[in-house]
Amino acid sequence: MTSVARPVARTAYQQSVADYWNAEKDPVNLRLGDVDGLYHHHYGIGDYDPSVLDGRGEKRDKAIIAELHRLETAQSQFLLGHLGDIDPTARLLDAGCGRGGTSVQAHQRFGCRVDGISISEQQVDFANEQARLRGIDGAVRFHLRNMLDTGFESGDFAGIWNNESTMYVDLHELFAEHARQLAPGGRFVTITGCYNDLTGGRSRAVSQIDQHYICNIHARGDYFKALAANGFVPINVVDLTEATIPYWELREQSSVATSIEKPFLTAYREGSFHYLLIAADRV
Repeated sequence: MTSVARPVARTAYQQSVADYWNAEKDPVNLRLGDVDGLYHHHYGIGDYDPSVLDGRGEKRDKAIIAELHRLETAQSQFLLGHLGDIDPTARLLDAGCGRGGTSVQAHQRFGCRVDGISISEQQVDFANEQARLRGIDGAVRFHLRNMLDTGFESGDFAGIWNNESTMYVDLHELFAEHARQLAPGGRFVTITGCYNDLTGGRSRAVSQIDQHYICNIHARGDYFKALAANGFVPINVVDLTEATIPYWELREQSSVATSIEKPFLTAYREGSFHYLLIAADRV
């Protein structure tokens, strides 16, 4: 694990986020990752196979867990597909890497160097151990750093992504740091939940999601304002809201369900919450 000399968490709020993820051992993250060693911290997209609900007992539970993991892995592959053509000599940054699953997939897909960062020491240590076990720790490395001020050199990265981590930071600060780190013409991709500006603020269900994850979900329009202000031009915007609902419907019926499935489904179905992919080039 590597970290910058100055404190990683700069505010009491950032420290509370680090404390939350340092203590987190949620089965919905760990049991799904145990399927094949790819540990994610995001949700899934695509229709699920209804036959996984036909079994009973442990057999049914294992089938549901495997299907949830297939859907979350499909989500990260969808994100990586929007980075464009990445040369094996390039370098990528996973900002808010969680336990590192998407970083591993990026290396497998492109053959390039990948750096992941998190303010959670527990996540960084876990992710580095997974890279070591896979024998890719020379190319995939995880660092205890703040995504708003990483300490990496300017212009070093061909691509950067945030996979469901932008809701913990100020978007203008984040995109300014991403613009600094990206080479000219570099690509930024995010998949994120955002509330619908047209509904007049956060709905009750969105506020429940904020409270559950101690995050601050942004309005949809805030992403495009902050991107434009920092020299990014969106090239793809994909509404994944309908595509993620099956994941939540299946998760609600699983042994790893928590109290948060209902607010997600309510927010998506009522239109107060959107699940978007945004890909933008640095100009």
